[in-house]
Amino acid sequence: MKNSLTLVGTFWAFLSLITAMASCISYFLPYWLFGSQLGKPVSFGTFQRCNYPVWGEGNSLSMVEECGHYDSFSAIPSLAWQMCTVVTGAGCALLLLVALAAVLGCCMEELISRMMVHCMGAAQFVGGLLISSGCALYTLGWNSPEIMQTCGNVSNQFQLGTCRLGWAYYFAGGGAAAAMLMCTWLSCFAGRKTKPVMLVESIMKNTNSYTMELDHCLKP
Repeated sequence: MKNSLTLVGTFWAFLSLITAMASCISYFLPYWLFGSQLGKPVSFGTFQRCNYPVWGEGNSLSMVEECGHYDSFSAIPSLAWQMCTVVTGAGCALLLLVALAAVLGCCMEELISRMMVHCMGAAQFVGGLLISSGCALYTLGWNSPEIMQTCGNVSNQFQLGTCRLGWAYYFAGGGAAAAMLMCTWLSCFAGRKTKPVMLVESIMKNTNSYTMELDHCLKP
C-alpha cells in the first residue's frame, strides 16, 4: 500500500503515536506524586487526587479512599500546578494531533508533503517542550499546604520530603524527551519528495473537465 512517508517515516509515525499515547495517558492519571496522610496512601496528578481527608462526626478527620478531579480549576492546590495542567495539556494535544496525522499519512498517498512533515516535526518539538515545562512547573507546587500535609510537612519547591515521584511523571517526561529528540530528528527523513508537476496537471485536468461540462450545458 502506497503512503506519504518513507520507511523511516513509517517508524516515525509509530513512535509518534506511542509518544503521544504515553504523554496523554500520564496526563490524565493521578499518579505523578505518591505520599501518605492519616496512615493512608495518597497520590496526585496535575488536576486529580486519590484519597483525601474529610471532616466526619465529632470533628474527626477520616480518609475517603477514591480518585477524582478537583471540583474547579481554582481548587487545584497551587498556581504552579494550574499552569502545569494547562501547559502539559496543550503539549499532549499537540503531540496527539501530529501523531494522528502521521498515522493517516501511512495509509494515504500524497496526503503529507515533505515540507509538512518537517513542520510536524517542529510541532512535536514544541509539544515536548511544553510537557517538559509542565514537569518543571510541577515541582514548584510542592510547597502548597495540601502537598506538605501529604509529604510529612517537610516538602518544599524541588524538595519531595517524604513523598516520591510516581511512574506517570516519568512517563510524561520520557514522552516529552522522545518527542523533542527522536521524533523531531526522524521527521527530517520521514517525508517523500513531492511531485508538484503531477499536482498541477491534476488541477488543470479537473479544471478542463469542468469547463467542458459547463460549455456543454450552455450550448442551445
